[in-house]
Amino acid sequence: MIPYRVPPVRQLGPARLTAGLEDCRRMDLAAHRDMHGTAPGMSGEELAALADEVDMRGRGGAAFPFARKVRAVMDKKPEKIVLVNAAEGEPASSKDTMLLTRTPHLVIEGALLAAGAIGAKQVVIATVEGGMGQTSVTTAVEERGIGDQVRVAGIVERFISGEGGALVRSVNGQIGEPPGRKVRAVESGVNGLPTLLSNAETYAQLAVLATLGAERYADVGTAREPGTVLLTVGGSAKAPAVVEVATGTPLYAVLDACQASTGDGVLVGGYHGGWLHPDAAAVATVSRQGISEAGGRLGAGIIVPLGGETCPLGETVRVARYLADQSSGQCGPCRLGLPDVARSMAEFMGGSAAALDELRARAASVKGRGACFHPDGTAGFVLSALDAFPDDIEEHLLHGTCGRPVHGVLPLPPQENEPEVRLTVDWTRCQGHGLCARLAPDLVRLDEHGYPVFGRDTVPAQFRRMARRAVEMCPALALRVVRGT
Repeated sequence: MIPYRVPPVRQLGPARLTAGLEDCRRMDLAAHRDMHGTAPGMSGEELAALADEVDMRGRGGAAFPFARKVRAVMDKKPEKIVLVNAAEGEPASSKDTMLLTRTPHLVIEGALLAAGAIGAKQVVIATVEGGMGQTSVTTAVEERGIGDQVRVAGIVERFISGEGGALVRSVNGQIGEPPGRKVRAVESGVNGLPTLLSNAETYAQLAVLATLGAERYADVGTAREPGTVLLTVGGSAKAPAVVEVATGTPLYAVLDACQASTGDGVLVGGYHGGWLHPDAAAVATVSRQGISEAGGRLGAGIIVPLGGETCPLGETVRVARYLADQSSGQCGPCRLGLPDVARSMAEFMGGSAAALDELRARAASVKGRGACFHPDGTAGFVLSALDAFPDDIEEHLLHGTCGRPVHGVLPLPPQENEPEVRLTVDWTRCQGHGLCARLAPDLVRLDEHGYPVFGRDTVPAQFRRMARRAVEMCPALALRVVRGT
């Protein structure tokens, strides 16, 4: 047995992906086959037709029809790849880690099924380098003796690691950032080959669907979205867990199972999702349609109840700053827009009505203009807070605070060992030359008098070279780099 901590699992209704896990820490190959059997082989068109019958969608957040991906790749040139996205760079999610650590053969089974159907020569499972998921799935590959067919690729963990283009680049040995232009994996993915790319839960669902058949698979859930979904429930929940639920389950039942309440609001879909007001959360049901009707987006199945002890807007701005720092810095909406969004939000929380108007304008301006979905997702997350927390907004505008501290209910990665880097100015030397703003436009702007104003509290790693150059070129030797808090 592999000695690592496994995420707790709960089930509401029939267990499909989590079947057997109530009695088993980790399902080895024998336990997997006893519980799930072996998925039957089928052609690409048979697989696509089966996925179409239950309208299977990707579970990584975009909800793209799986059958369309299969049909897009199966007629490409003979060499193809199946890529499993288990990167899970989203700090609030652990469902893919749960699958890899506790029932890895279900993910492998689905990936092998897809590979056989489209004639792919290799399966690549991409997960966090050095993580417990990598250890578990590597062991599972060895149990099956398929190391020549399945490769486990460890990648650097970042928020944008799971973006399709970034994932492909990581697997190809490049820097794990979006490529800056739209490149479809079905056209050119791993090693430049046509690649069927989907999320770990999607492949696990595929294995269950193929084994049960469409009719039995659709015995649970709603008619429009049959089956189950995996949810990561955290935040203020007293019993956080990965929960498997049938679609159509009331959201309040999921929160009750994890000893949580809606509190001041519930974040659904993660940091590219959005906030639900308590009234909306109380009547929402778990499905793409149900969450959409409540004003949210199910995304990758992340549920974060806020509770009532922390400042909702303060929690939001913490994450907005994190998302700005996680940008790959390839396009203006990320480099400039997202730090501006975070800064405007922090300013309006101090009582500035003008900053609130500025925040709305800046968030709207980045949407639809990025090289990937990161600016859109971040802007949507921030704007949803303005709809979900009107009373808190009023309190901050009137008093500069709502009176509650920020407890850090929304999870963020621990700070790296490397100390923070900040830019400062020796105002006894600064003469307002303005060169720093031209050399480091992502970090410095000029006020109405021509003196530098810093757009970020700290300097992200990708901009530290830029900061050093601005310091070195400052004519008055006024600009400084300071390490630490």
